[in-house]
Amino acid sequence: MTVKLNGRAYEHAKRLIEEGKFIDDERDAWSDHHLSTRTENEFIEKHGFSEFGKWFLAINDEYGKESRRHYEFPHGDFENVHRCGILAAQTRADQSKCFGVEKAVADLLAVIDSERGNKT
Repeated sequence: MTVKLNGRAYEHAKRLIEEGKFIDDERDAWSDHHLSTRTENEFIEKHGFSEFGKWFLAINDEYGKESRRHYEFPHGDFENVHRCGILAAQTRADQSKCFGVEKAVADLLAVIDSERGNKT
């Protein structure tokens, strides 16, 4: 099993943050903001796996691209990036030793901090 950075999702998240489409929430909020399986399935039905994958910072090559399990480390709610989702991904990436994802989440948090400063 190889879990690695999903470059498309990283670029998608970075672009959304730069456009101001992020929720600057706390780590503990992810349990409330994380999408349900039902919501994910509805999104896949409407938009397909290619669009679905943009919302997950890692891919697991043990599973095919047309499987929800192929995508790991969610970062948002199909509209906005959530800082709490990035923080949750940071913790999981650290635990799993996914260094590419760790670097990407550190960069995304820096972009959020920068954009936060631009809003004031």
